[in-house]
Amino acid sequence: MGFPVSYYCPHCGAVVELERDGYLADKSVTPYPLEGWAYADPSDDFEDAEGVRFVCGEVESAREVEDGGAGDGSLSWTGDVVDADDVEQPGVASPCGREFYLSFVRYEDGREVEAVPESDYVVIGGRGPSGPTGPGGPDAGPRGPGGF
Repeated sequence: MGFPVSYYCPHCGAVVELERDGYLADKSVTPYPLEGWAYADPSDDFEDAEGVRFVCGEVESAREVEDGGAGDGSLSWTGDVVDADDVEQPGVASPCGREFYLSFVRYEDGREVEAVPESDYVVIGGRGPSGPTGPGGPDAGPRGPGGF
């Protein structure tokens, strides 16, 4: 037996209720997917997935619309809005139509899997010198009186 659980869009604050089983443990709701997690649509069998991908304000999945379905009733937008200042677009209208992600707690070998942030490699300044520049030692540079 499922019951409604409320979440809000981290972009605009629109509140959604998802009918789901109580044994699922929530890890986080984020504006981006966690690396390594597999997400299902709210209308799919998400109990076997590692999370749910929402589109803010969207009730049916694209597949259901193509098939002429009317949704399964497991997802509903309440019309409520909570404070959720998006740093990219503060004050964005609600519902905003952007994706956000509910991630469930995952276990591997009896231990909870921690989310690993996506790796970002940054090249600073390109290919620079391989060592310090400047005088090359006691024989470098201008000579003073007497050769010193």
